[in-house]
Amino acid sequence: MKSIANETVIVITGASDGIGAELARQLAKPGVVLVLAARRKDALELVANDCAAKGAKTLVVPTDVSIESDCRNLIAKAIEAFGRIDVLVNNAGVSMHAAFDDIESTDVYEKLMRINLMGSIWPTHAAFPHLKKSRGQVIAVSSLAGLVGVPERTTYCATKFAQTGFFEALRVEAEPLGVHVGIIYPGVVATEIRRNGWNADGERAGVSGLAEEGAMSVQECASLIVDAIDQRKRDVVMSAKGKLGRWLKLLAPSVVDNLARKALVNKH
Repeated sequence: MKSIANETVIVITGASDGIGAELARQLAKPGVVLVLAARRKDALELVANDCAAKGAKTLVVPTDVSIESDCRNLIAKAIEAFGRIDVLVNNAGVSMHAAFDDIESTDVYEKLMRINLMGSIWPTHAAFPHLKKSRGQVIAVSSLAGLVGVPERTTYCATKFAQTGFFEALRVEAEPLGVHVGIIYPGVVATEIRRNGWNADGERAGVSGLAEEGAMSVQECASLIVDAIDQRKRDVVMSAKGKLGRWLKLLAPSVVDNLARKALVNKH
């Protein structure tokens, strides 16, 4: 990773657990500064302690990415404390699993869009002038659900397709300015994101609607993101099925539809 004065400043949203927390731990070492953001300060501080034990400097900034002022405050705090940002990892997000026919209020679409889409646009907008100065990186943690439509995930897919489109367009604008944009497409990762995700009422589901067998470990997922940052990779599709599905979508779309249906937990 490019560094000036032997310090690389990395901002990570959604850093209190799951992929974000593990990513912070894997990035932590002397010469790395980690600005950790999420809603739960106590959980962030536990992650920060783990990172500090590995020699990293840390700053905890409680942040609700669905609130624009929180996102801008996060970037302002990072600049105030360290004077630069080299990498912004937009990892915060909420999953949702519900059949379209079961959703009574479409307000959940707007609420989820504020978190998964605007919650990555706002920090990116605030950080962009600083990333131009450092010739840094924006990393967006999207999903395979941002590449292929998955049944009973119209809400989540809508937000992730939008996130993918935004960062693909930004990449073309940012490259001549020296800013790299990388997009990460995890598949099913062994975290609590689906159980913590929303049901048709926009409340915590408590269960996963996807088949979890063979889920990628959070450690492997984070390691692939670390490698993407180190190598300034353009796109990282994390599973063989995901890579195959991306091409099959063009060549045999009905096959991809059937694969997507099979990803659901059998409810009958």
